[in-house]
Amino acid sequence: MELKELVFDQGAIATLTVNRPAALNALNRNVLEEMARVIREVRNDASVRVLIITGAGDRAFVAGADIAAMAKMTPTEGLEFGRLGHRVMESFEDLAIPVIAAVNGFALGGGLELALACDLIIASDRARFGQPEINLGLIPGFGGTQRLPHRIGHNKARELIMTGEMFDAKTALEWHLANQVVPADQLIDTARKLAEKIASKSAFALRQAKAALRAAITMEQDAGLRFEQEAFGVVFASADRVEGTSAFVDKRPPNWQHR
Repeated sequence: MELKELVFDQGAIATLTVNRPAALNALNRNVLEEMARVIREVRNDASVRVLIITGAGDRAFVAGADIAAMAKMTPTEGLEFGRLGHRVMESFEDLAIPVIAAVNGFALGGGLELALACDLIIASDRARFGQPEINLGLIPGFGGTQRLPHRIGHNKARELIMTGEMFDAKTALEWHLANQVVPADQLIDTARKLAEKIASKSAFALRQAKAALRAAITMEQDAGLRFEQEAFGVVFASADRVEGTSAFVDKRPPNWQHR
């Protein structure tokens, strides 16, 4: 068995696997710090155009933060652990490239928060989601109180966070949290095919599209619209815009330069 708690396979489509199946891939400090290191590596590698994140085994994507480790933390240590989790989730969200969560089982607590920090979620039909922290006398600490309402609406997010109830993949699709739900044995292939489709586009345009979509969440609408105008101007001045529009007129596939 792979001994590393995190497995990272590079390429145009990189895959990051949380590899603690015996602990249902729970997030401890070591895993979070390794994630931060991998994100820095991805950020500095122009050849990586899409990132997929998943969990090892067939039981869990990430079942949450490591409760056994948290039970031993002092309040100061707990605060720092939460801050580390926030930094890591923000680093996924702030990546210039698209990030796909392939959710293969439990995505609870920090696991749901990790999926929420990704751009797209492909779920196995066995996936289960939830923010059950309230059952431990806690609240979501890696961004769930902020990101979940943006994905599924404030009313439903309030109910889930206050009750700690879980929900299945079908419900995640109905609530527009998951983009697709597929049989468990097709999950990685489906995520990979989606990643390949995205990676076939202009990486330059994708970066601007992701930044503009991020602005829709973080900015007031007027500011977001101004951001879109500037982003449109940036892509309009790019080599890929010249190539893409020329290819369309010439009725041929574009040859992206990703700049």
